[in-house]
Amino acid sequence: MQALDVDIRQEKLGPVAIKMFMNIAGNEWLLSEKDMRVLLGEPSRSTFYNWRSGKVSALSRDTLERVSFIAGIYKALHLLFVQPEQANTWIKKPNTAFGGRSALEVMLAGSLLDLARVRQYLDAQRG
Repeated sequence: MQALDVDIRQEKLGPVAIKMFMNIAGNEWLLSEKDMRVLLGEPSRSTFYNWRSGKVSALSRDTLERVSFIAGIYKALHLLFVQPEQANTWIKKPNTAFGGRSALEVMLAGSLLDLARVRQYLDAQRG
């Protein structure tokens, strides 16, 4: 019974998580489809298009963790910066903390650890 409850929750969480991701990555950060797919763990194009059109079932744990990191990064940026435009453009600006690369470049290396690195950096900046 408990496993069934988890499956039902994941099925309900999937569409919400993808919608949130698409809003952040597409509407706020203005990322390309290619970049969005990398951040999501490189789902196939057909899967990505299904997700984008709202056809989402249960997501893998990896995808849910990726979306969670993106949401946390987005939230941290909006806590650190007063102006939404500053928060949304920060990820594309070179940063000495990342060896002169932007946070987006770090995140696009594709690993969950890369997303965690950016999230950790922002959490440390928030104190």
